[in-house]
Amino acid sequence: MKNQSLWWEICEESLSVESVSKYLFDSRAGGVDIFVGITREWTHDKHTKMLSYDCYVPMALKEMKALLDDAVERWPVVKACILHRTGLVPSAHPSVIIGVATPHRKDAFEACRFLIDQLKIRVPIWKKETYADGSEEWVDPTGKHSPPLQP
Repeated sequence: MKNQSLWWEICEESLSVESVSKYLFDSRAGGVDIFVGITREWTHDKHTKMLSYDCYVPMALKEMKALLDDAVERWPVVKACILHRTGLVPSAHPSVIIGVATPHRKDAFEACRFLIDQLKIRVPIWKKETYADGSEEWVDPTGKHSPPLQP
């Protein structure tokens, strides 16, 4: 969903930093901060092949919009966005892009940090890590590894 000042989306397609920057660049904003979360090759001591994300889209979109609204109340946000990918995300590809445009850089940094940190806590998006050895592990959105399910 997108309007003149906020953009929040969950999709299975690749995410584009270029599209985000085009959306955020605005003559009213002197500072733009963009965070891009990508699939890293190593998770602790395990070689990560890919990540897979899943969510209940209506609830996740509602929470993303609420986060953006919270940021608008706290900082002088000109534009902001939260984009998250679902499905398989290979190594070195973006799974999340958060962006904020404000009149000054300090506010853009603070609001962007708030959005990514709160996204991990409040938005119900689940991550499964698939390792090169074939093992898989579901990870809590805050980064805690979940114990394997017992049969």
